[in-house]
Amino acid sequence: MFYGDLAEGQSVIHIPDVEPAAFLILLKYMYSDEIELEADTVLATLYAAKKYIVPALAKACVSFLETSLEAKNACVLLSQSRLFEEPELTQRCWEVIDAQAELALLSEGFCEIDKPTLEIILQRETLHIRELVVFQAALNWAKAECWRQGMPVTPHNQRAVLGKALYLVRIPSMSLQEFADGPAQSDLLTLKETHSIFLWFTATNKPQLNFPVVKRAGLVPQKCHRFQSAAYRSNQWRYRGRCDSIQFAVDSRIFIAGLGLYGSSGGKAEYSVKIELKRHGSVLAQNPTKFLSDGSSSTFPVWFEHPVQVEQDTFYTVSAVLDGNELSYFGQEGMTEVQCGKVTFQFQCSSDSTNGTGVQGGQIPELVFFC
Repeated sequence: MFYGDLAEGQSVIHIPDVEPAAFLILLKYMYSDEIELEADTVLATLYAAKKYIVPALAKACVSFLETSLEAKNACVLLSQSRLFEEPELTQRCWEVIDAQAELALLSEGFCEIDKPTLEIILQRETLHIRELVVFQAALNWAKAECWRQGMPVTPHNQRAVLGKALYLVRIPSMSLQEFADGPAQSDLLTLKETHSIFLWFTATNKPQLNFPVVKRAGLVPQKCHRFQSAAYRSNQWRYRGRCDSIQFAVDSRIFIAGLGLYGSSGGKAEYSVKIELKRHGSVLAQNPTKFLSDGSSSTFPVWFEHPVQVEQDTFYTVSAVLDGNELSYFGQEGMTEVQCGKVTFQFQCSSDSTNGTGVQGGQIPELVFFC
């Protein structure tokens, strides 16, 4: 641009496609080897680094984006990573979108993506999500697209901007109740489509539909079991609203979906439980719920409302406060380190534990996660 056979002839060179702040970051790196990135300008800086072929700065931008990646910005970053041809960042985005699909698709960022990215997300087989939420997310995107195109937000216009993407929503995989309360009353479908889908749900001879009918496969939950055996005694394990808690750390990023807990050792019984996940004393997720045990030494899953992203090499605390009259099984021969596929878990005792659970024994035998 400035020197050699391809140099510009003018004394002032306009660069309309690069933001001034990003260009300054580029210049600073080229002259001083210093990289100062900020969330507001990192995408523009990545564009500049790609345009002027500065791979070290581009790599630093991608690393910054991976560190700041979360459900609310994953869809936007997926769109950008495809534009910039950054396969590693694309893969990280998919990991977040798959595991935290409901949070990602209902985020404001989802409404900002381009249509090709919308279509590949709606096609995704491994989204951990209810199809009714996928339909609502598609409606939200269509509403935003109508605004971008200066069109009134009407069902007709929303359908027009969605085009073929509407037929990527697996409406027949919803329950009949979900369909009746949602898509059937949205005015987005034609009367013929609504009638055909109702027949598909209820008739013996099902009509042909333009929508995929098979549910998404979703993600298969993995389990980290930290005890080598389970036992019960006549005077334990007892609950009076005290807390069972354990700390854990992992060597790569995962998403904690829930806990596996022991149930009654004296036959069928129901427990109320509040599960909680904390990092450095700050609550990341909690869920009060109930579970029914069958008297066996099996573990029984209890889920958080949404999977929670857990970073590597940091200790987190999981807790369960159970309430039930029945004594339960408890774990023995606990392990401080457990290998689950490609993920290594480390466990240590928690000061929050007031009911006896620790590394060697007690409750919370399993962590249920996606990776």
